[in-house]
Amino acid sequence: MPEGDVLRRAAAHLDRALAGHRLVRADLRWPTAATVDLTGRTVLGTRPYGKHLLTRFDDGRTLHTHLRMDGSWRIVPSADRRAGARSPDVRAVLGTERWTAVGYLLGMLDVVPTGTEPTLLAHLGPDVLDGDFDTTPGVPWAGPPVLELPTPGIAEAVRRWAAQGGRPVAEVLLDQRVVAGIGTIFTAESLFACGWWPWTPADAVTDPAEVLRAARALLRSSVASGRPTAAVYGREGRPCTRCGARVARGDVGEPPLQRRLYWCPGCQVRGRR
Repeated sequence: MPEGDVLRRAAAHLDRALAGHRLVRADLRWPTAATVDLTGRTVLGTRPYGKHLLTRFDDGRTLHTHLRMDGSWRIVPSADRRAGARSPDVRAVLGTERWTAVGYLLGMLDVVPTGTEPTLLAHLGPDVLDGDFDTTPGVPWAGPPVLELPTPGIAEAVRRWAAQGGRPVAEVLLDQRVVAGIGTIFTAESLFACGWWPWTPADAVTDPAEVLRAARALLRSSVASGRPTAAVYGREGRPCTRCGARVARGDVGEPPLQRRLYWCPGCQVRGRR
């Protein structure tokens, strides 16, 4: 599933194509939004939060989308034949005179009053990439000011972490209600960076803020470079770049919601950091 870095890049692409421009075409191919007409509306900008995208319009409405596992937004010139968006995988089309944004296989789509965004996202923890998450810089985006969303900050994320008790630390990092924007890639990479075994009880981790800051730094690097740097993710059976042990793979979480995770048995040993 796309993680916070992918959503930041997607929001930036949408803003470069649409922000400040009037839509000459809008087609929402979603049962609950099929009759919504956004044609003629000016796009104010797209706000990423965790794994959600909020595209705001000048009439006080927001298009809320979530990529889920397979979704993506693609930007093509409006004069290009691809802007016709004839694929059955297309879920949304937003077009200006110059550019057209086509949403493929989106996992969630609805149109809501912009003022209800905080309620829409109230179940989420702080966004690990937001500027006010920590004292280190966040990842900026072009667009309208941020609304008051779920309580921001690393202190709030640590508080939510503490309420998880003995859940495996990898499960806690993947739980968007604790901190938003971290998925399997950056769960694996941040735990490797900090030397924690993925199934360590969350309440045994001596410094949760350190792990969260590691995830934030790795995500920020991926936003800047355009791709994540993988020390363990996807490297099952290959030697660890730190200790030489063979990278292992396992599952975290309970069926049917378990997720695949990678770790180094040499660097991330059960019972010790």
